[in-house]
Amino acid sequence: MKNKDKELAALLDEVKTIAIVGASDKPGRPVDGVGRALIERGFTVIPVHPKRQDVWGLTTYASLKDVPVAIDCVDLFRASQWCPGHAREVLELDTLPKMFWMQSGITSPEAREILQDKDIAVYEDRCLMVEVSLLGVKK
Repeated sequence: MKNKDKELAALLDEVKTIAIVGASDKPGRPVDGVGRALIERGFTVIPVHPKRQDVWGLTTYASLKDVPVAIDCVDLFRASQWCPGHAREVLELDTLPKMFWMQSGITSPEAREILQDKDIAVYEDRCLMVEVSLLGVKK
């Protein structure tokens, strides 16, 4: 295992709670597969969507600031233009997450810059489900 993989595996071992922003349980959507896979691997998944009350049978929150527990990882399924706003929202949380994850196809240099000095690991254009599977992370 490469050093970067070891670092990511160690960080993911610490992650218990994942807020999925843009959550949807509509079959065929990538977010549905990722959310279900993370739940199956034992993570506590918190769906975040402004118009939904229930995703995957779980209480769904309108925004990150509405989530009543500490979040270890924010996993974004939103277009790149929305990522800086979510990065700013993360900085308003009482407890900062360990990770800010932008799924495959999503990048935001501005979001990365907003979070760069905050001790939050930022990942862009990578699938959290794939990384968790490849590294064998389970809860």
